[in-house]
This record gives sequence, C-alpha cells and structure tokens, in this order.
Amino acid sequence: MTELRFVHLGFGPESVEYTEAWEEQRRVHAARFADETGDTCLLLEHDPVYTAGRRTDPSERPLDGTPVIDVDRGGKITWHGPGQLVGYPIMKLPRPVDVVAHVRRLEEALIRTAAEFGVETTRVEGRSGVWVLGDPVEERPRIGGLSLDFDPRIGDDEFDARLNGPEYAPSNAGQRREDRKLAAIGIRVAKGVTMHGFSFNVNPDSTWFDRIIPCGIRDAGVTSLSYELGREVTIAEVLPVVERHLKDVLEHAELKPREVERETEPAAG
Repeated sequence: MTELRFVHLGFGPESVEYTEAWEEQRRVHAARFADETGDTCLLLEHDPVYTAGRRTDPSERPLDGTPVIDVDRGGKITWHGPGQLVGYPIMKLPRPVDVVAHVRRLEEALIRTAAEFGVETTRVEGRSGVWVLGDPVEERPRIGGLSLDFDPRIGDDEFDARLNGPEYAPSNAGQRREDRKLAAIGIRVAKGVTMHGFSFNVNPDSTWFDRIIPCGIRDAGVTSLSYELGREVTIAEVLPVVERHLKDVLEHAELKPREVERETEPAAG
C-alpha cells in the first residue's frame, strides 16, 4: 500500500464549510483514481452542519426545519462542527471492494487513539463507529422514576426523545450510563476509491446532536473524549495521535479484494 499523506484543511478559526470540503474531496478523489496522487487523508474541523446519508429517514431530521445537507455517503444523519475532528481518507482499494474491511480499519485506528488517552472503546455489532459501552440495563439510573425496562424509546415506535425534555437527549447518554458513540463513520466508495470517513468527538457542544436522531439510533447517545475523561481535551492534542494510528493501521493493512462466492455447477452424472 502507498504511504498515506495527510492534508490539514483548517481547524479552529479556519474551520471549513462543509460543501467546500466536499468539493475538495471530489477533486482529490478524481486525482487518486487517475493515479495523479497517492492515498490522502484530509483532516479538518467543520463549521456547524447537519449532513444526511442516503439511508436517513425524514423522521430523523431536525424538527425545527434546520437545514440539512444531503450527501452521497452511506449511513444516516449526523452533525459536524467545532470540537470534532473530521477525517476523509481518500484511498484506492482492490476490487471487488471490501467496504466493511475499510470501515473496520478506520474503527481500529480510532479505538487505539481513544485507548492512548485512557478511554476504553469498542465496536457494537450492527452499529458502525466507535462506542463507549454503558452499564448493564439493571444498573443504570432510572429515567423519570421509571425502570429502563419500560424505556419508551424501545417500545414505542412513535416516541420522539426530542419532544420529551433532556432526560432522553442523546447528549445526556453518559449521565444515563448508556452506550454512547465517540466516533461516527460513514463512507462511500466510487471507482474503487474511498470518500467521506470519520468524525471523532473531542470537545464539541454535544447538544447539537439533540435536534436529530443521531445515526438513526434512538436507544443510545453520543459522547466526547473530554466528557469521558472529565477534562478539556483539544483537537491539537488528538490530531497527531489520530494521524499516527491511521498511518499504522492503513499503511500496514494487508489489503485483499472482497471474496466473491460463486455457485458451483452441479456435477454431470
């Protein structure tokens, strides 16, 4: 695999408007497909923005009409903004492309990053991204005096946490000791080259997530490195650690095309 090149598009006061970064992604993607450049990871902070992947349901969008940018990645709706490190690895993969393997590699790099800061994270089956696991249900604090066995988010398809106060807000998942997402991943592969990538919550204002159903998941929430550590962590602290683990995982990955199962012809007899 080629050496992974990092490009810093802008952080803090130089944070990048989403469509500007999306256009740069498309430019680098075209260059990588044509072998005019090597594998490249764009790193940045965004101005506050909601983006919706192809599988986003209308009921998961902001109730107040806040604008949402529809994008061509997988996954559902999420938020990007200050305090969140965003990475767009634009890489050529062997065909047939193994999308899941690419996602797992990104997760691994971010799991290692969190561990270096002292936060234990993991994967959750069926839910991409990097997660801090909550307490067992029976040990979690009760919401509004009710046992979580009666959690309406699970049993009532029409229940909307956004209309029921802060008790159910995604940003308060840590207080409820629930599973909470530290890093989200949503990608697209076009012409064998990856686009989009990950968002790692370092020290954002997590209440931005309360206006949506983050990633379409109603019974879990979001967290940040700063919240889990109980101290302020900065993008500047996390950036070199993420780069180091991305290089280690992505440059040393043994890339293999996805195995395609073929039906065998019945033996003549």
